[in-house]
Amino acid sequence: MTIITISRDSYSKGSELAEKVAEELGYHCIARKVLLEASEEYNIPEIKLIRALHDSPSIFERLSLGKEKYISYIKHALLNSVKENNIVYHGLAGQFFLKGVSHVLKVRIIADMEDRVKEEIKREKITEKEARQILIKDDEERKKWSRFLFGIDTNDPKLYDISLRLGKVSINEAAEIIAFASKRLCFEQTPESKMVFGNLLLSAHVQSILIEHIPTIDVFCSDKGIVHINCKGAFNQENELKSNIRELLKGVQGIEKIIFKITQ
Repeated sequence: MTIITISRDSYSKGSELAEKVAEELGYHCIARKVLLEASEEYNIPEIKLIRALHDSPSIFERLSLGKEKYISYIKHALLNSVKENNIVYHGLAGQFFLKGVSHVLKVRIIADMEDRVKEEIKREKITEKEARQILIKDDEERKKWSRFLFGIDTNDPKLYDISLRLGKVSINEAAEIIAFASKRLCFEQTPESKMVFGNLLLSAHVQSILIEHIPTIDVFCSDKGIVHINCKGAFNQENELKSNIRELLKGVQGIEKIIFKITQ
């Protein structure tokens, strides 16, 4: 039982490859579904979530923390969508949100720029110059986004288990390679990797609940059911803050204990 994430630049045939891999393995293939679920659950227009993932942060977003809020919602929706495993996810952020989970196969697809330009021309009915400018701008926006949120370059090969260059390798051949790799023992779910994923999911759930009320909050789970909450608050309001957080988290399944770290 494995989760496969496929990262790629725009118009790199990533969705076509993801669907082929899912067909090869009998897995579910998801991408836009994650945005739709987050949009519905948190009552946010889907276009705002799309912009949160695709556009580099503006000065306003850096100050308002709006982007972090949307990303928190998308992270929870993504983790919730892949919790049953046997999933192929193609889109941004999969390699980030599932970091540290050993039963995730992280794949990076590299496509030749000239092939991408041809795809863009065909899709948008524009000139070669316009297509190239759009692709260059889109690639730069994605780089800014990942650096801003994670301090990481999405092109860094260390983020992935496999990198495949489409062109010489066909879609069918790439799908076969990915399917073969996913069946290796090192990508099978273990009790330890299941616990790591469970901690990520619980952390994301708690964060998505609290970030609306406390934008600068940081949440992580160190062990099963033990939730660490770091945030800022006035010394004389610490007890009230803890009480409010406990009230907001009432009914969240999986929480055994909350450990607070509140700084001035």
